[in-house]
Amino acid sequence: SLNIENDILLPEPGEKLIRWAQETTGRLPRIYCFWTGPFRPSVMLNHPETASVLLKTAEPKPVQWGGAYRHALPWLGEGLLLAGGAKWARSRRLLTPAFHFDILRPYQNIFNEAADLLLANIDKYAATGDSFEVFQLISAYTLDVMLRCAFSYETDCQKNISGESHPYCKAVGIISKCWAARSRSPWLFPDTIFYLTSIGREFSKNCDYVHKVADDIIKARRKVLETENISKKKCLDFLDILLTAKDDDGKGLTEQEIRNEVDTFLFEGHDTTASAISWILYSLSKEKDYQNKCQEEVDSVLRNNNFVKWDDLSKFEYLTMCIKEGMRLHSPVPFIQRRSTKEVEIDGHRIPPGTNFSISLSSVHINPTVWKEPNKYDPERFSKENIMNNKGYTYSFVPFSAGPRNCIGQNFAMNEEKTVLTRILKRYELTVDPDHTVERIGAAVRRAKNGIKMFAKRR
Repeated sequence: SLNIENDILLPEPGEKLIRWAQETTGRLPRIYCFWTGPFRPSVMLNHPETASVLLKTAEPKPVQWGGAYRHALPWLGEGLLLAGGAKWARSRRLLTPAFHFDILRPYQNIFNEAADLLLANIDKYAATGDSFEVFQLISAYTLDVMLRCAFSYETDCQKNISGESHPYCKAVGIISKCWAARSRSPWLFPDTIFYLTSIGREFSKNCDYVHKVADDIIKARRKVLETENISKKKCLDFLDILLTAKDDDGKGLTEQEIRNEVDTFLFEGHDTTASAISWILYSLSKEKDYQNKCQEEVDSVLRNNNFVKWDDLSKFEYLTMCIKEGMRLHSPVPFIQRRSTKEVEIDGHRIPPGTNFSISLSSVHINPTVWKEPNKYDPERFSKENIMNNKGYTYSFVPFSAGPRNCIGQNFAMNEEKTVLTRILKRYELTVDPDHTVERIGAAVRRAKNGIKMFAKRR
C-alpha cells in the first residue's frame, strides 16, 4: 500500500512547507499520499521516474472540487494552463505558431530595449550605494517584455518606479497568495463562504483589476487591426493569432476564450520568468566565483557591445549552466497537478481514475536519490561532460514541466533570461544585502516573503 502522510493541513506555504517537502522526499523519495482536507488524498510524485508517468500524458489539470487549480478558474478561466481534453488540444494547436522560431527572433530587440530601462533603474541604486529589491524591478521588466512582445502593447511600467511594485505585478502577487491559501484551507472551498471572507474579497477585487487590464489590451489591439492589413504583416504576435485564429471549420475563439488566454499568458509569461531571473541573480550574488566566470564569458562574447544579438544566445554556455542550476535549486513553479482519467500503475500501485496527482517539480529537483548534494548551487552539474557521463533520468530537470503539456513559451523564456542576465552581469558586480533575510514562500510561483535585496556596483 502507498505511504500516507496524515497531514490534514500542510504547513504554511513558506520555509516550513519547503523543509517538510524536502524531509518527506528524503524518507519517501518516489511516491506517497497526503491529505489536504476531508476528501480523497492526493498522490505526490517526487522522483523523475514516477513523475514521468503523468508528465508523458496530456491528462488534465484537476479543476473539480478538491483540485488546487479549481480556485484559479475565476482568475484564468479555461485558458491553456487550466483547460483539459479537446479544449486544451485545440488551444495548443492554435497557439503553437505564436512561438515559432521566426516569431521569436525579432523579439530580441525588445528584450534589449526593455533591458535598457531596467539597467537605468538599477543605475540609480548603484549611484547611491543603496540595495534594491530584485523582484520589483525584474517583474516590471518581464511585464514590459510580455506586453510588448505578445500584445504589441506599449506601457511605462518600468518608469517612475519608487519603492512600489507595478499595480499589475502587485495584483498578481496578491491573487497568487489568495489562491495558495484557499487551496490548503478546505473550509474556504465553498464559494459562498470564500467570498464572504476578507481574503475572498481581496481575491475578487484583484481579479477584476487584472481582467480589466486584459480587456484594455484586447480592445487596443482590435482598434489597431481595424486599420492595419493583417495579411501583410510579416510576423503575427500572440494576440494577433488569438484574434484571427480559425479552426478547419472556420470557427475562431470566442471573446471569453481570448480573454482567458490573455490572462493566462500575462501571468505565466511575466511572473514565472521574473521568479526564475530573481533567484538566479540571488544565487550568483552569493556565489562570486560563478558570477565571475559568467562575466568572463559575457565579456568574451559581447566584447565592446552591450546589445545581445540573436546569434549570441547560443554562445553563453556557462551562463546557461548557471541559469539551469538556478531553476533547479529554486523551481519557479514548485508543483503542478494532474487528474487521471484512467487507471494508472506506478511502482506497482494500481491507482484508480479520478485521482489527483501532485507532481512536485521542486522535490524532483532536490531529490537526494537523483542529485548529489542537492541543496548546493553547482552549475557544473549541467556541463556537457557531466551530462554525458551521468546517465541520470530523462525527467530529472523539468522547470518548464515536460511532455505534451510542457510550457509552450519555454524557448521565449530562456532567450529572455539569457539576454537580461547577460546585460546585468556585463554592467554590474552583484552582492547580497547581508542585513536582509531572504525567506522563501511557495504560492503558485516561488517568491521571497520580503523580497530579495542586493547591491549593484558598476564594473
